[in-house]
Amino acid sequence: MLESQETKSDPSSAPADSSSHAIEGEESLLGLTAKAAEKVKEIRAAEGIEETMGLRLRVVGGGCSGFSYDLYFDNVADSDKTLESHGVKLVVDQMSLMYLVGTEVDYVEGLQGAGFKFQNPNVKSTCGCGSSFSA
Repeated sequence: MLESQETKSDPSSAPADSSSHAIEGEESLLGLTAKAAEKVKEIRAAEGIEETMGLRLRVVGGGCSGFSYDLYFDNVADSDKTLESHGVKLVVDQMSLMYLVGTEVDYVEGLQGAGFKFQNPNVKSTCGCGSSFSA
């Protein structure tokens, strides 16, 4: 499983489209930075993960603030939204998309370690450990 971190940003979002087809030109809906996309491609190659699988971005219940992020490679289900960001296929379920609209995922390396960082404008508060949020 890919490790993730999250941060709080100023609230601003666009309404989510509820179709289950890929949307072209809507990276503003949900996307990766170029650095995060390169890291995802590197992980895919190192792990031998099939090109048919997308990077699933998911919000799950749990953590001390109510929700946390989950990232992993997965097959696309009929009800999923698929997007492309910097050549990486992103897969997100409809419930998670409600919380992720406007989110950009970056890859950061620093003294506290390395990982994927969610810059989510929908976050109202975060926990002290930085691994969960409330919306």
